[in-house]
Amino acid sequence: MGAVTRALVLLTCGAFVTLLVESTGLADPMTAVVLGSILSLVAVVAYPWIDRQEPILRRRVAAVAYLAVQLPLAYVVFGASGLGIGGTLLLMVLVSQSVLLLPLPAAAVITAAVPLVHVGMAWGDGLRSGLGILAAAAFTAVVTELLRREQAARAELAEANVHLRAFAAQAEELATTQERNRLARDIHDGLGHHLTVVQMQVQAARAVLRSDPARADAVLAKAQQQSTDALAEVRRSVSAFREARVTPPLDDAMKQLAEETSAAGVPTDLEVTGIVRALSAAAEEALFRSAQEGLTNVRKHAAAARARLVLHYRDDGSVSLEVCDDGGGAGLPGAGATGVGFGLLGLGERAERLGGSLTVASAPGSGTTLRVVVPG
Repeated sequence: MGAVTRALVLLTCGAFVTLLVESTGLADPMTAVVLGSILSLVAVVAYPWIDRQEPILRRRVAAVAYLAVQLPLAYVVFGASGLGIGGTLLLMVLVSQSVLLLPLPAAAVITAAVPLVHVGMAWGDGLRSGLGILAAAAFTAVVTELLRREQAARAELAEANVHLRAFAAQAEELATTQERNRLARDIHDGLGHHLTVVQMQVQAARAVLRSDPARADAVLAKAQQQSTDALAEVRRSVSAFREARVTPPLDDAMKQLAEETSAAGVPTDLEVTGIVRALSAAAEEALFRSAQEGLTNVRKHAAAARARLVLHYRDDGSVSLEVCDDGGGAGLPGAGATGVGFGLLGLGERAERLGGSLTVASAPGSGTTLRVVVPG
């Protein structure tokens, strides 16, 4: 039972008590008491039941039947009570109920019909009393409608708060997922790259350990440096730092990647074309990670003799990067190489977040070309 319904029930009970007190001064109090009891009992029991009915059509039909019985009965009670306050209050309860149960035009008709209780009085007295009770009924209808709207606004606000909390929870979950994906990309692109280089260098060192100890020592020294860089990547990812991995200029970072790949056994050339310009940290990070992942795939899966990095500053304001190899075209997602699919997925996510794109072209015996384009 809502607050307004409870208030109307209490008002009905108060009106009936007032009717009982007033009836003590009547010549025939029993008529007013009996009819008032019936009117009040129906109002207390039937109205809350009607207010709970669904759907709306069923509720409206029940409301019309209820008011069609109660309104004439209220007229009789009003007349039997000697036009007292108790009868007037019961009429005002019906006005409030009509506003809550019926559309406003129908409620306005009920409100306008209330002064008819004075039909039969002398013209002057009836007009004066009718205008007074009409004003009271109109005031009651307006206040009830305002309360109804306020209650509806509270319900809408409560529902909006529920939706807002749900949206906040979804936003938090989305932010958590995005951060988890970012960390996964960083770990894969950074740590995976360094460990791959370490693995290749250790293999090279073992191959020449007996025949050329000095060269083996140099290769192991590079592997040690790579393991140090890998540890730094792990610490950065675990701490969830958000600063970019690359520091300008980008072509120097690309040159270092090419040298690392060459030292790991796949000679790699770097070509920079176009007018070199400063890029955003996010664009540099995406291009660097793309080159890093592409060269990692070349070393792990392509069986290539040579590789090439092409960094092109385009006239339309974007920047493209191509990682090409002359291998067997094995570095594609779904080719059975562990981690390749996830790595390219992460690169695609980076590019899409910047409004760019990632494509991979490969054919058996023709090598693989990874191409990334991002806004500059």
